[in-house]
Amino acid sequence: MTKEQKINSFDPSQPGLADQSIFGLPFTADESEIIIIPVPWEVTVSYGAGASEGPEAILDASFQVDLHHQEFPELWKLGMYLDLNEQTAKWNDDSARYKNLAQPIIEALESGEAIENNPKLQADLDKINKVCGDLNTEVRDRTLHWMGRGKKVVLLGGDHSTPLGYYQALATQHDNFGILHLDAHMDLRIAYEGFKYSHASIMYNALQIPQVSKIVQVGIRDFCKQEVEVAQSDRVVVHTDMDLKAESFQGMTWEMQCDNIIAALPQKVTISFDIDGMYSWYCPNTGTPVPGGFSFEQATYLLSKLAGSGKEIIGFDLVEVAPGDDDWDGNVGARMLYHMCGVLAKNNGLEVGQKINFKRN
Repeated sequence: MTKEQKINSFDPSQPGLADQSIFGLPFTADESEIIIIPVPWEVTVSYGAGASEGPEAILDASFQVDLHHQEFPELWKLGMYLDLNEQTAKWNDDSARYKNLAQPIIEALESGEAIENNPKLQADLDKINKVCGDLNTEVRDRTLHWMGRGKKVVLLGGDHSTPLGYYQALATQHDNFGILHLDAHMDLRIAYEGFKYSHASIMYNALQIPQVSKIVQVGIRDFCKQEVEVAQSDRVVVHTDMDLKAESFQGMTWEMQCDNIIAALPQKVTISFDIDGMYSWYCPNTGTPVPGGFSFEQATYLLSKLAGSGKEIIGFDLVEVAPGDDDWDGNVGARMLYHMCGVLAKNNGLEVGQKINFKRN
């Protein structure tokens, strides 16, 4: 059956096909415009765990997402495919193994022990830094594999350490790009707890990529002195939650704030969305929750406004979704993922249909 035949025979008003790929779509990888690389990884987790289970939770919830999106009603016809394979399973197994190896190191540091004075812990730390470096290389190569086949490629974490290899892949294709970083945390720590590739160091590590010319952070409400020093760089712009809220209390609209955020970005942009940037009721099980944040609708408004701004969106990652006892976190993550796919597709000139406008009188 051809892709056109599949489109004609698929009923988007029904729940997605449970034996198919993400969102229940019937398309193969070759037939899909957007490839989603899942990275179930959380080796350096420093507080709550569960981010490695995020891709599976989002996949499970995706089959119940209504595909007739108000802004992108034809998006589903493009095809989105979750790239599950043997490498994904290996990442999941390695994550569990090395996360266990990391815990004694974290506990020793919290008790004030110097790791360099403990040969066993230092050796384990070196192993962890190496395997995390290997993951970055593997993610980079997997991303380039699909880019080489003409696909739009996005990344689904896992913790926030996972997109570094993805950024490295983008850097081979683009000489200059920025990162729109939605998060509760700056993630500018240097080798946090000794882990070079910590989830708390992702944006510091991204700054080591020369092609990353600007990082614009939105929703920040937790940071340390070291991160503030790094953030003084001309390559980092920070919109803290406190400042955004103060501006809104003084009459500045979210639209105006979004315009300021977008204006600070270079022409080419990738989006990094840590789910804990939102109010905690959207992500109650995320690993490092912080009071405050922005709403689901504020986030989608900003992303949609970016799509229509004239900037070029070259990719995105969605990270730190951690499931709880119910399906809520996965449900929120799946719907944000679908919206972000629509934003990427529309911005890149792919056919997503016209926004549906309803009569209100």
